[in-house]
Amino acid sequence: MEQITYQIKPRTSKVELPAKLGFGAIFTDHIFEMDYSPEKGWHNCSIKPVEKLSFHPAAMFIHYGQSIFEGLKAFRTVNNEVVIFRVEKHLSRMNRSAKRICMPQIDEAFVLEALKELISIEQDWIPTKSGESLYIRPIMFGTDEVLGVHPSKDYKFMIMLSPVGAYYPEGFKPVKILMQDDYVRAVRKGVGDAKTSGNYGASLLATEIANKLGYTQVLWLDGVEQKYLEEVGTMNIFIEFENEVATPKLTGSILPGVTRDSVIQMLREEGYTVNERLISVDEFMEAYDNGKLKGVFGTGTAAIISPVAEVTFKEKKMVINNGEASPLAVELFNKITDIQRGSRPDNFGWITKVSAEVAV
Repeated sequence: MEQITYQIKPRTSKVELPAKLGFGAIFTDHIFEMDYSPEKGWHNCSIKPVEKLSFHPAAMFIHYGQSIFEGLKAFRTVNNEVVIFRVEKHLSRMNRSAKRICMPQIDEAFVLEALKELISIEQDWIPTKSGESLYIRPIMFGTDEVLGVHPSKDYKFMIMLSPVGAYYPEGFKPVKILMQDDYVRAVRKGVGDAKTSGNYGASLLATEIANKLGYTQVLWLDGVEQKYLEEVGTMNIFIEFENEVATPKLTGSILPGVTRDSVIQMLREEGYTVNERLISVDEFMEAYDNGKLKGVFGTGTAAIISPVAEVTFKEKKMVINNGEASPLAVELFNKITDIQRGSRPDNFGWITKVSAEVAV
């Protein structure tokens, strides 16, 4: 892999972040970028100022959806260190997505070093308030200028950074979700387990309908029988039954969430019975009716843990735990955020430190 070139634009003023950041609306000054071709492999590796992109109208990602991405976070700890949470797991998942969408593999070790250097350069953008972080968005897309349904030969890979607050405006407050069987997001053996743009496009209409009805997200059912719980639009789902914590198993239509994996590891270490299995709508509603449904929460990089206050399916409205976050959801949120902020030991090896020294 070739050396990274640097085009650093010095700031003329101190970074000033707004009191309320929101999510994904503010971006740092610089990005990492590289190009791929069959002849050169990955090349043109650079950290440079953010600028508008210019593409031919026939660029293949526009027409045929060859586009993948990741989402992860960096934090400034209580000891004033800059760290990234589970970066290796995210880069590995990006390569799995790339393989599924017929795109080239990235060198994970090289990209990690490039990311660390980019964050070091932009570390003044890292917010420090509770619930805030530096969101990291790697993306890759096909750039061939040709109309024809086949994999692109040339690609662009980029990493952008965005200081963010809570993903949901309501913060850690429990959310209401709508269980949806009018539409499906993905099917087994499709691309539901890849983090590709089309999956999110497929979710937009149902989510808009849910939002207009007062719900934050959609809880999708399986695409064939529409009988089993799968995932929420931006997070995996966990159900607290009377004697177990269950989450839908990875059947090929569910994104293998990194926070999902973190929660499973934490719960098993603490002695909980955790099962990855099929969870039917009927089982869910029966447990609710019998008082055996103790809590529901979602997991994802953006929100970390999102407690669920209410689930509605057709005309049946189910208020979970009196509309309050379950004690387990609160405990998991606090433990993960404490690890991310450095106030709790990282016994899992999830934290990667970022060096403040950058050779420019």
